[in-house]
Amino acid sequence: MTSFDTPPQLNVWRALLALAVVFVMLTTTGWTAVRQNRGTSALQASLAAWEDGRIDGRRLPDPHSTPVRLARFFAALTAPQRTALARRFPLAVGNMNGAPAELRYRANRIALRQQARIERTRMHDDRLSPAGQHEAGRRMHRFEAMSSARRHILAFDPEGSGRAAEVFGDLDRAERISVVVPGVDTALLTFQRTYRKYSAPVGMAEALYAAEREVSPSTRTAVIAWADYTSPAGLGIDSATAMRAQYGAVRLNALLRALPGSSPVSLFCHSYGSVVCGVAAHTLPGRVTDIAVAGSPGMRVEKAAQLHTSAQVWAMRDADDWVQDVPYLELGGLGHGEDPVSSAFGARVLSARDAKGHGGYFEPGTDSLRNFAGIGTGSYHSVRCADDVGACRDGLSGTTTAGRA
Repeated sequence: MTSFDTPPQLNVWRALLALAVVFVMLTTTGWTAVRQNRGTSALQASLAAWEDGRIDGRRLPDPHSTPVRLARFFAALTAPQRTALARRFPLAVGNMNGAPAELRYRANRIALRQQARIERTRMHDDRLSPAGQHEAGRRMHRFEAMSSARRHILAFDPEGSGRAAEVFGDLDRAERISVVVPGVDTALLTFQRTYRKYSAPVGMAEALYAAEREVSPSTRTAVIAWADYTSPAGLGIDSATAMRAQYGAVRLNALLRALPGSSPVSLFCHSYGSVVCGVAAHTLPGRVTDIAVAGSPGMRVEKAAQLHTSAQVWAMRDADDWVQDVPYLELGGLGHGEDPVSSAFGARVLSARDAKGHGGYFEPGTDSLRNFAGIGTGSYHSVRCADDVGACRDGLSGTTTAGRA
């Protein structure tokens, strides 16, 4: 699932808030920091190989260099040299901020096909349980589908539940870029769905891309389904704290600073994804012009001004969204602060009519999706406010296509 998606578990969430003091005690004694040592992942191995690699006798640059330096490195290579690096180090290149987008797509196709072969072998591994073999089959089919030449996978990490990002549109030529940041239970196997399509990152991004073209056909747009962070699993401690959001915020900022060109960027943050965007807000690059949150449990602040961002902050919530029953407070590290649609928070509050509850904000035909598309194309005059007087548009001009310094 891509969001808080089981209303009965709200009782668990409330109980976690009530146990805030106990949680603080546990964190100070280190009990919540237990992690398994799984050894070297496929991505880590590819990065290590890159660090030992050479091209024309020259060492390759540090893969963790700034996107600007890495972009300069790739720009100086010939096309055959870039292709050779993608083939030798597919996971490293496919996840390298600063590498050209088209090269990352190509590298990730190679990596996905390699991982699909691994999962096909695991399907028949007698050391795995039947459930393990079944999951290997599901992963194999997912990797094969994602490796299609028609898809533009910008990031891919098969480790654990996995991470991914996919682009819709031409990222290099886009005049406006939108990034969809999903919530809990986001993984490779939930990256896209057939049933409840628009509650998964791929469906969200596809719907937004289509809606943006409808709202402003002359505006070249690109939309990224960004599931490239390890989200919380279910409504447990991780979803009630900012631990996963802090890690996700670092990764989100790394993506944004590596995007090509200087076109304005809008963030569309759903459920726990709004926590990620809230934590990331004060360090976002200036080209981020809008942060729109939907079904938010909070953004880790009491007022929008405390996000310390130059971006416009928008918020919406469907009348039937059960997330409104989550306690909007922060106590001992648990909870995420004020309700973003409250007047006290100070966001521009949008209509979410027909959004169909917590998972339906990207459903075609809804006010929520039309509003997202208006923001994503800079067509602020087209957005529908939650009130009847249009207060959410106050002080905004029409379509904007220029980024901020």
